[in-house]
Amino acid sequence: MRCSKCNTTIPEDEVCNYLGQSLCEDCYIAKIAPPKPCDVSAVHSAKTHRAAAGHTGSDGLTELQKKMYNYIKENGKATKQELCEKLNLSSLELDRQISVLRHCEVLKAQKTDNSVYIVLW
Repeated sequence: MRCSKCNTTIPEDEVCNYLGQSLCEDCYIAKIAPPKPCDVSAVHSAKTHRAAAGHTGSDGLTELQKKMYNYIKENGKATKQELCEKLNLSSLELDRQISVLRHCEVLKAQKTDNSVYIVLW
């Protein structure tokens, strides 16, 4: 069987049904719990924990998050598509990571000349 969204092959016993669609687990999770970059309580929690740990900049981030942070730091800005290509990430995984980094007030999105860029906080 194939996922209705990403078209990957999925075993029959691993198919997740959502509103009449047959989805793989990743696509199913993306449908029912999409990343939320603007979550006030998540921002408060992330900032509090980072401050308590004494983390600034890329301190306390995962290796992938550090790569994202350093790429933006070196280049000043990047589009989501550019980051996906540079880091070999799916759009969903990039959105998840950006949400975490947004909650930590490390990275944010900024609209410039009808384009959206990811920039340092």
